[in-house]
Amino acid sequence: MFQKVFIIIFTLCIFLTTQIFSLQIDPQGELRFALGGEVSLLNPVLSTDTVSSAVEGVLFSGLVTVNEKLEMVPDLAKSWQVSKDGKIWTFYLRRNVKWHDGVPFSSADVKFTFDTILNPKVNSVRRSDYIIAGQPIKFLAVDKYTFRAILPQPFAPFLIHMGMGILPKHLLAGKDLNTADFNRRPVGTGPFKFLEWKTGDHITVVANANYYLGKPLLKSINYKIIPDENARLIAFEAGEIDAVDVPAKDYARMKAGEGALIVENDVLMYTYLGFNLANPKFGDRRVRQAIAQAINKQQIIGLVLRGLGLPANVPSAPASWAYAPGKKLVFDPVRARQLLNEAGVEELEFTVLVNQGNKEREKAAVIIQQQLKKVGIKMNIRVLEWSAMLKIVNAPKDPRDFEAVLMGWSLGLDPDAYSIWHSSQYPRGFNFIKYTNKQVDKWLEQGRTTVDRRARKKIYAQIWTTLAWDQPYVYLWYPKGVSAISHRVGGLAKPNPAGVFLHIEKVYIKK
Repeated sequence: MFQKVFIIIFTLCIFLTTQIFSLQIDPQGELRFALGGEVSLLNPVLSTDTVSSAVEGVLFSGLVTVNEKLEMVPDLAKSWQVSKDGKIWTFYLRRNVKWHDGVPFSSADVKFTFDTILNPKVNSVRRSDYIIAGQPIKFLAVDKYTFRAILPQPFAPFLIHMGMGILPKHLLAGKDLNTADFNRRPVGTGPFKFLEWKTGDHITVVANANYYLGKPLLKSINYKIIPDENARLIAFEAGEIDAVDVPAKDYARMKAGEGALIVENDVLMYTYLGFNLANPKFGDRRVRQAIAQAINKQQIIGLVLRGLGLPANVPSAPASWAYAPGKKLVFDPVRARQLLNEAGVEELEFTVLVNQGNKEREKAAVIIQQQLKKVGIKMNIRVLEWSAMLKIVNAPKDPRDFEAVLMGWSLGLDPDAYSIWHSSQYPRGFNFIKYTNKQVDKWLEQGRTTVDRRARKKIYAQIWTTLAWDQPYVYLWYPKGVSAISHRVGGLAKPNPAGVFLHIEKVYIKK
């Protein structure tokens, strides 16, 4: 009798809790984000920028995803198995998944996606993620809900790369993916469906009622395109958007106030000054080292970031398990002049591209300009709208029409940096500066095929040390991630490097 009463009371408590929770949710709730630039396209196989990826993340799903502990967990795949030799991966797919147009999802879509990435006619910078030691991974649709990948050898970051957004075969087979209308009107399996894209103004997505993890609690998400950093903050404080990255200059004021939830995270990012190594101005390592030693990174962090960052020295972040500091080229203007003299450089002038609206980079560029002037280097600054800058940096020609860029990398959970630094990744990868080092190439290849984490860390330490010495980039700073979120937003994940909007289907707007 007691057991029956307990069950009734327990069930009633669950019911009442659910009812109370539902009363807190606005069923018409729209979450409003701001994008720092125009989206280039909405296709995860083709996109190269974080702005586009931000929207793609709610439209498309991968076989796996990440949780708050940064562990790989099931998504479109409900489970998987790995052979003892680490070469055969078998994924068992969910059976209740439909594309946004109602067509059932199957293993044919998964095979189509990865085969498309490997197609040399497709302009995908992701291709190297699925080629191991020069050999492509073989992808098989075993049956409707079983997918298999056969690797030429073990590949440490393989599972992370299975998080690639899957494309619909029934809409794209036989079409030129590079120019397909799909890239502006995408169809995915994610928690939200594409509704409209008004260039230069906004992109709107709506809840996917058939989402396999349940209908999202939001009715829609509106991505407003606001390139200017200050304008984004003004929009947030006016209640026009619900989340914003907090500029360093406003951090103390925002944190002291009660108008928003302030979220602080260690992030896998770094900002850098990168050189086009196809340009003879930067061919001598001593010139690049001179520029590095003429830059006072700590001063930039103090003046621009208000201390919310750390000086960078390698293309890895302290939050990464594979981080190693490398040998530091310290601020030393006298040594910078000596290096220029040793390189036979009497005059050096170049132009750096900076994306419009990123006030921290714009301010940093001015400070760097002043610092370099003190050692006889003239650096001009050209500020461009984000999409225009990407067209120059990623132009399909050799050499490319830029001398230097002030940009940043958002890093993945795995330290694999093959697509950024391997010489094979120019011109169709992320190695747009044309860095070439045969030893680094070998280490990058070893880092991918070495499974033991300790051994991998040693390999990447060698890579970071070499890149710190070569200075193809001047690694400037590691930012501290600070965001402000409106109190009207609920259902956030705990602060983590993957972000508090990690489970977007659980986010809601309070009544």
